[in-house]
Amino acid sequence: MTIPLFDTTTPLAPLRENILIRIGEVVGRGAFILGPEVDAFEREFAEYLGVEHVVGVANGTDAITIALRALGVQPGDEVVVPSFTFYATAEAVVTAGATPVFCDVDYDTRNVTPDTVRPALSSRTKAIVAVDLFGCPAPATELRALGLPILEDAAQAAGASVDGRKAGALGDVATFSFYPSKNLGCFGDGGAIATDDENIAELARALRFHGSRDKKTFDYVGYNSRLDEVQAAILRMLLRHLDEWSDGRRAAAAAYAQAGVGEHVTLPVVPHGAQPAWHLYVVTHPHADALLAELRVREIQSRAYYRTPLHRQPAMAPYVGDGLSLPVTDELARTNLALPMSPVLGADSAERVAAVLAAGA
Repeated sequence: MTIPLFDTTTPLAPLRENILIRIGEVVGRGAFILGPEVDAFEREFAEYLGVEHVVGVANGTDAITIALRALGVQPGDEVVVPSFTFYATAEAVVTAGATPVFCDVDYDTRNVTPDTVRPALSSRTKAIVAVDLFGCPAPATELRALGLPILEDAAQAAGASVDGRKAGALGDVATFSFYPSKNLGCFGDGGAIATDDENIAELARALRFHGSRDKKTFDYVGYNSRLDEVQAAILRMLLRHLDEWSDGRRAAAAAYAQAGVGEHVTLPVVPHGAQPAWHLYVVTHPHADALLAELRVREIQSRAYYRTPLHRQPAMAPYVGDGLSLPVTDELARTNLALPMSPVLGADSAERVAAVLAAGA
């Protein structure tokens, strides 16, 4: 039997009947854009995160673009971003009119730190994007000491926390993706912006609706980027299970450790006080591609992530200076592999993965 990289079916199975009922209620109501379900989800997600404001948008990429503009990022500004992350993080910076400046990451946690960010700072730096990569929170508190606004890209980290504070409440503003495979995923595209700053939230709400606060006067050139009622209704139901599912993901990571996976590959390091949500469980090995092939033969789904990091992507070439060296990023890109991860991955599956790694390492 195949062990899937993501198992989104099993956790949702007992909820499907009620989800279909809720979708039917939305359809029966006939309000599909920025209605009561979006309002309710924004309130409930804000309460869950422990922030004052949540603004629902169409997807996680738009969330970053709009959040950057709400922070005051303008053309000519620079925004520091890690190179070892998904393309959308830097793409959104360019869409906002700014220049992405790529920095390295910490090998153990895969996240940016003050030490990796400092070499990328300049007098034009307007903000720092701290990605909670693979569901492990970045050190936003330490990054704040650099004196610049922190945008926490929490797309992979719904359900994670640091010292009791939820991912999404760690920076000046945070962004989420609700893509179906995410820890909190809807049945299509969706995203959100979270912040304690009323001015950021107000501007984000205007920007998501063509730059208008009242649908009549247009103060900005904005976006058509709104979380819809059907997805909000689904997210409201799934949010009730997010902590349970996050506990299941942490239990799966513990099962990997108990099965001895760390004897064959290098495991990610959990920062002090952090409770990762493990959207992905990414390990490293000098011969990662060989292990990927062996896992595939044994019907264990696995995948390499970001083999070509952002500073080596063709579209980002105009923003990369000569001689940029990001050695940790390049090493992680070459040696990483993601093992199966889900809220329902049990000890038997972890032991099966460990056995294949032991044979192939």
